[in-house]
Amino acid sequence: MAPAAAAPGDTITLLAGGRDAFPRMLRAIREARQSVHLEVYYLARDGVGDTFREALSQAALRGVRVRVILDGWGSALDGRWLQSMLEPDGAEVKIYHPLVALFTGRFRRNHRKILLVDGEVAFLGGINIADEYGQVGPGRAPDLADEAPEWMDLAVELRGAAVAWLEGRLRGEHAPRPHGPVQIHLSGIGGGGRLRKLYLRSFGAARSEILAAHSYFLPDRRFVRSITSAARRGVKVTLLLAGRSDVPLVRAATTRLYRNLIGAGVEIREWTRSVHHAKVAVVDGRKVLVGSFNLDPLSLANLESLVEIDDRVTAGAARRWFEDRAAVARRVLPEEAARRGFGGRVLDAFGSAVARLSEAVARLLSGR
Repeated sequence: MAPAAAAPGDTITLLAGGRDAFPRMLRAIREARQSVHLEVYYLARDGVGDTFREALSQAALRGVRVRVILDGWGSALDGRWLQSMLEPDGAEVKIYHPLVALFTGRFRRNHRKILLVDGEVAFLGGINIADEYGQVGPGRAPDLADEAPEWMDLAVELRGAAVAWLEGRLRGEHAPRPHGPVQIHLSGIGGGGRLRKLYLRSFGAARSEILAAHSYFLPDRRFVRSITSAARRGVKVTLLLAGRSDVPLVRAATTRLYRNLIGAGVEIREWTRSVHHAKVAVVDGRKVLVGSFNLDPLSLANLESLVEIDDRVTAGAARRWFEDRAAVARRVLPEEAARRGFGGRVLDAFGSAVARLSEAVARLLSGR
């Protein structure tokens, strides 16, 4: 997607999945002069993951400070392999809460996706580093009218004051946030409540339109009320949710909410052409929220990232991204949402049980 100009000194570029993001991320690593910080839930051993491994190795060998943080659960199979390959070349590789940590009560996951290079350019979003998200190399870009094997996702490339702030924050500094259209928010040990509040405030302030594409949609009751209240006061609310998911149980918990949402006037569309992994919202054609943060209980417990962008040009680009996909997604009709009979009650009960289980796991992760 084309860069979206913001304030002087800030550059914002939306990246539609790995096919857009990976070449730019790799170029940034290959051109790094001083430092590379990569924080990702999952980095695959093969395919594009190995291409990143090679780029990181070469950067470390030429004297760039390379630091990689992988989640011990998400990268359980390939994390130690990457560590064994990169550390001899001079890179630092940390496995956040490896599986053995479960036995010591450390359950929280690092779900962030951040690449920061030289304190000048940063990539954030929902994209893990694996072929499922897109491949590097020649090939026809997927047509949205076709069945698309690549997972649907969105990331953002940033340059400017917010990136310099992020570099300091990742070093443990607590400098004031810079003024400007871009704010980067990180949740840590205290949980993701602040990120949730950003969504609630944005939705609560909406006056004309809310567009939200979320892969794991398990909002709490207050959040559902925020969405339905917006729709009832005349805000056009469209949700693009997962018709196909890499976590099938989540869909059962999500569909139990359809009747209430559609009854309030919310339009729901399901993306079925590939796995839906995006986490993005556009409010009033002005504000964009994009990152690794899901509207589910687990994101309240995990380490997450969220970029808040207040810029009409960027919001316009995000809106076009959303509308292009919503146009080919399946609309959920009111009569479908208002399912009745024994089968509908069983599915709703099952979905409620999944939601309660998710909330219990989140409490365990956060130690609450």
